Amino acid sequence: MKMWSGRFREPLDATFDGWQRSFRFDWRLIPYEVAASKAHARALAELRVLTEDELLSVQGGLDSILAEFYSAASANQGNSGSVSQLDAEDVHHFVELELKARIGNTALKLHTGRSRNEQIATDLRLYVRDAIATLQADLHVWMKAFLTQAKSAGEAAMPAYTHMQRAEPVLVAHWLLAYVSMLQRDGTRLEDCARRLNVCPLGSGAVAGATLPLDRILIARELGFDAPTANSMDATSDRDFVLEYLQSLAQIALHVSRFAEEITLYATAEFGFVDLPEAFSTGSSAMPQKKNPDLTELARAKSGRIIAASHTVELQLKGLPLAYNKDMQETQEALFAATEEMHALLSLLGRFTVALRFRTDRMLAACTAGFLNAMAAATYLVHKGVAFRTAHEIVGNAVRHCLVKGCELDGLTLEELQQFSPAFEQDFFAAITLEATLDCHDVIGGTARSRVREDLALAELRASQWTESEAASPTSNDHAEDADAVVEIASRGAKHVGT
Repeated sequence: MKMWSGRFREPLDATFDGWQRSFRFDWRLIPYEVAASKAHARALAELRVLTEDELLSVQGGLDSILAEFYSAASANQGNSGSVSQLDAEDVHHFVELELKARIGNTALKLHTGRSRNEQIATDLRLYVRDAIATLQADLHVWMKAFLTQAKSAGEAAMPAYTHMQRAEPVLVAHWLLAYVSMLQRDGTRLEDCARRLNVCPLGSGAVAGATLPLDRILIARELGFDAPTANSMDATSDRDFVLEYLQSLAQIALHVSRFAEEITLYATAEFGFVDLPEAFSTGSSAMPQKKNPDLTELARAKSGRIIAASHTVELQLKGLPLAYNKDMQETQEALFAATEEMHALLSLLGRFTVALRFRTDRMLAACTAGFLNAMAAATYLVHKGVAFRTAHEIVGNAVRHCLVKGCELDGLTLEELQQFSPAFEQDFFAAITLEATLDCHDVIGGTARSRVREDLALAELRASQWTESEAASPTSNDHAEDADAVVEIASRGAKHVGT
């Protein structure tokens, strides 16, 4: 029986009925539906809608549903619960039917004073909050991989590029720390999103608020929310937190794709800066010599799907009047798919990044050709009192002369240099060595060797503080140890429900 069948005389068209159901994807919300239902049950008991015995029965039944969910998921079984999946319209209906099968008609009291509109809004907030915790942990692992590589790189240098042309030398560690900075921003964006979403819609009813004097503060506290939502119409129709979360994931995906592109390029024979780990590469069925960068190529492609999820939800929400509309059901598939893809992607990238091996000999050779010390040469003249614009032109003329002669700047004699400016002296050659070229960028955020050592130490400190803040973060339900279980289960393709 439908949860709303009393008003209808005719059965639903069978094709439409199957098409409009959401349990095939919203089964992921079972742990959150159970947690929210337990909190609502306690509020009903406070109002004496449920007796103490009925409350215990409801809680026990809900606990058994959750335990069976995790058990079936762990075993990768084809069923979770005694109710046929064909009977359940959505996750709310499934839990209600499961509870009735376990404890009888007492289960029917649980829906007193609530609506599916507020239930799904609550379940999704709980899901996104846990997903953020999972992805922050994934980001931290990836960040630690970059820090490990940066520490191992020591004072090895590589070319930095602008317009995909060699520009100036930087430390390999400096390049790696650029990605650490990106991931730190990604983590703070997720943290900000988690802070804003942490209000509880339960008690908002279908649109106008609950018809019982529920203790919304008690319910919010039970679920680890900071407060109840302020407006029932907004609470039941708000998916800003879904969109903000997906936009945060899109930003991470953009960073993933940029890293994947660089590694794909640097692994080519033309660059030869990186040896790809065989555990994350594949070969060619036709060409025996090939080692292909499948992980980075797929990461680049899958990033597009994650970015598209945020656009999908934007388009689904852009024309909706207040309050709840069934269109909002469609936001869930994009949310789940992006979350699971991002979790799988980040989990792989952490291991992949640690396994990379950099060919510092090739990087060094690339640093010493192509006039990457030209900026340092101009800076040398500035220290001799030459205006920068003039110094820029002088060094440009010297570079043109080198191109004709077939040498680098350090291949010119002092006499040749002084043809371009009398400011050149013997100490010029010491000022354009690789080490001096690196160290002339001695500013906060620069690639001078001492600055990069400081930046690496600071990045490691921030990474440790991030770990501590994760340990102190609240959990959303009684199964805190399984905070990332739903994401993990779905990511590995468990078929226990919703098929």
